Amino acid sequence: MKIVLLERLSAGEDMDVSCFEELGEFVSYDNTVTVEEVAERVSDADAIISNKAPMNGLSLKDASKVKFIGELATGYDNCDIEYCRSRGIRVANVRDYSTAMVAQHTFTLALTLSQKIVHYDNYVKSGQYASQQRFSNFDIPFSELDQKTWGIAGFGNIGSRVAKIAETFGCKVIIHSLTGSRHDCGYDQVDKETLLRESDFLSLHCPLSDLSRNFIDKKALSMMKDSAILINVARGPVVNNADLYEALVNGRIAGAGLDVLEKEPISKDNPLGKIKDSGRLIITPHLAWASVEARKRCIDEVFLNLQAFIRGEERNAVC
Repeated sequence: MKIVLLERLSAGEDMDVSCFEELGEFVSYDNTVTVEEVAERVSDADAIISNKAPMNGLSLKDASKVKFIGELATGYDNCDIEYCRSRGIRVANVRDYSTAMVAQHTFTLALTLSQKIVHYDNYVKSGQYASQQRFSNFDIPFSELDQKTWGIAGFGNIGSRVAKIAETFGCKVIIHSLTGSRHDCGYDQVDKETLLRESDFLSLHCPLSDLSRNFIDKKALSMMKDSAILINVARGPVVNNADLYEALVNGRIAGAGLDVLEKEPISKDNPLGKIKDSGRLIITPHLAWASVEARKRCIDEVFLNLQAFIRGEERNAVC
């Protein structure tokens, strides 16, 4: 069996991927972006390990031996599932490997924004604190999470973990399912309009789909509190970046913390790149999933998925 890892750097250079050598001939590439690159590199592969590289009829049409695609992620929107099903190609993803870290990052963004941490850190480092006479400074007001309403869109493993943490902070938690599913979870389940109107903090944890694309747009932002903070650790296109820019510039909402963007890395024409005020907007480079522990779990899970496939077993199969 020949195994081709198309995006070695997506796992991190500090991660050991030699485990795949136990399963067959193993070839890895630092990064693979285009359809043409994919087609060339997987032409004689039996198994492919991919993250964002396109897996579709154009990139795989000449890869006649491919029988397995291991997603180095939970999401598989880079993969044409219907095409793979028609070819009899098994697609397996990795589940619940980054739940703890994404939930942690959700609150890192929310607390940094709500407590004006960047401002106060800069205040001390600039020398202004040392030159004042009183012991404290709180020139920009901030508030507690206690008694606030924390809204959650998407109530899978991550959304559920975030709800528990928010509850520990003293928040009232409300949830919204984009698919209309009902959850026996003990939290108020609300429609989209209620979610937008009532949330002091709104965090997004839904996969990218036709239901979630542009879930937060100009209309949605207009319904939110002007004191609200939006957190997106889901997928970039869940939030319309141009509409969010207008909302932040015009004070329609108080702030936003983003780990994902419509196009990654951030494009030069993304207007959010013009906002330099970290009190209103914090953007991290799609790293919420990427703790050392989570990346190690991710690699281990892809290995186990492929190992199970070789044994004729089904594990984490998408199709």
